[in-house]
Amino acid sequence: MRRRELLLLLATGMIGVPAVRAQQNAMPMIVFLSSGSPDLLSSPYLASFRKGLSETGYVEGQNLAIEYRWAEGRYDRLPALATDLVGRKVDVIAASDLISALAAKSATSTIPIVFVTGTDPVGDGLVASLARPGGNLTGFSLMVTELTLKRFELLSELVPQIGAFAALVNPNNSNADPLAREMHEAACAKRVRLHILKASNQSGIDAAFSTLVELHAGALVVMADGFFFSRREQLVALAARHAVPSIYGFREFAAAGGLISYGANLAAVYRQEGIYAGKILSGAKPEDLPVQQPTTFELVVNLKTAKALGLTVPPSILARADEVIE
Repeated sequence: MRRRELLLLLATGMIGVPAVRAQQNAMPMIVFLSSGSPDLLSSPYLASFRKGLSETGYVEGQNLAIEYRWAEGRYDRLPALATDLVGRKVDVIAASDLISALAAKSATSTIPIVFVTGTDPVGDGLVASLARPGGNLTGFSLMVTELTLKRFELLSELVPQIGAFAALVNPNNSNADPLAREMHEAACAKRVRLHILKASNQSGIDAAFSTLVELHAGALVVMADGFFFSRREQLVALAARHAVPSIYGFREFAAAGGLISYGANLAAVYRQEGIYAGKILSGAKPEDLPVQQPTTFELVVNLKTAKALGLTVPPSILARADEVIE
């Protein structure tokens, strides 16, 4: 380049244009932070999350970058993963569960965080209130405690002859202890016995079922929990092997062969999480987006499993079922 042309370019600022243009065209980035494993990538939930984003005008690979961070069940990895995201200055963190949300909250008070949690987000310190979250977090609560009591009622209606029930909880879940207390109260009101079983790993689940058999518990309520969701095939198989009527928190359990499930539609919740993330990318503030709770719940009954257990599902339950698997 001749000296005169160089001086002209410097004078008009054209040399800086490519760098400025590249900076202007840099795509915003969302990071999906999860305590789970990468197999969630092929699930309908992340597809629903991306669908929610697309409804707000953001499409992965076109005008949005999405990266994924997985703790793969090792909760102690989450703080370091969250800290790394803060150093990279991502635009939004989408946390798939309470533990991920807490790790992200501890790492940053400025980067917006959208969470999905089965717990009480106010009681767990994620937000100040549901209507006015405050701070940099908002999201969705799956109402685990309230729905677990409803599941107990449904299972009691399905097997009214059972005098001893068991509830399987994850002690790492902050809802486990208050949930156990409320279920004990519900069991006392029905004048049935309730045994609380705990498991936080694969071998713990096997041990819990062995204990259930020893205690002669005739039915099982499985707490809605991220770890249990990842082990649904194991749980359903053990319930079938021991011929224990069981109720679960999500449709996916019944689809895998579980007897009955009652809970929120996870795909719909993750779609809403994507919509919230898109709104934040467009300028909305987390503190102005109220924490939402599901307004509709799915009751799914697997008649094939009921038949294998020798159970007749009452018409009162079938009439309320959103889906019957035959």
